[in-house]
Amino acid sequence: MATIQRFEDILAWQKGRELTKAIYSQSRKGEFSRDFALRDQIRKAAISITSNIAEGFERGGNKEFSQFLSNSKGSAGEVRSQLYVALDEAYISESEWQALNEQCIEISRMLDSFMNYLKGSDLKGRKFNQQ
Repeated sequence: MATIQRFEDILAWQKGRELTKAIYSQSRKGEFSRDFALRDQIRKAAISITSNIAEGFERGGNKEFSQFLSNSKGSAGEVRSQLYVALDEAYISESEWQALNEQCIEISRMLDSFMNYLKGSDLKGRKFNQQ
């Protein structure tokens, strides 16, 4: 496995960035753009996915990182739940919902795998490395 030097190297972060871009694109259209509560909440949840990955990575310890990855996974679930509201309110089509939902599921799986890797690893994190 290649060493991750920056949070931007993490595939789940990259996929989260793509999801955030797609959420912003969908939520600036039509009635969705005028449902301020849902629009703002789904955007915040999408942003939280990448933000938690970045913050956890920058902390430098694997236990902290795992906790932030868990928070990120929770935010992916939040986005999925809010996508149902957008679908039910006809803000997005069934095919748009399907594509966005699949992105959330993929990110959740990646985060789960990463947490399991860290859990089984003897690595403690960068802040514990001897200089």
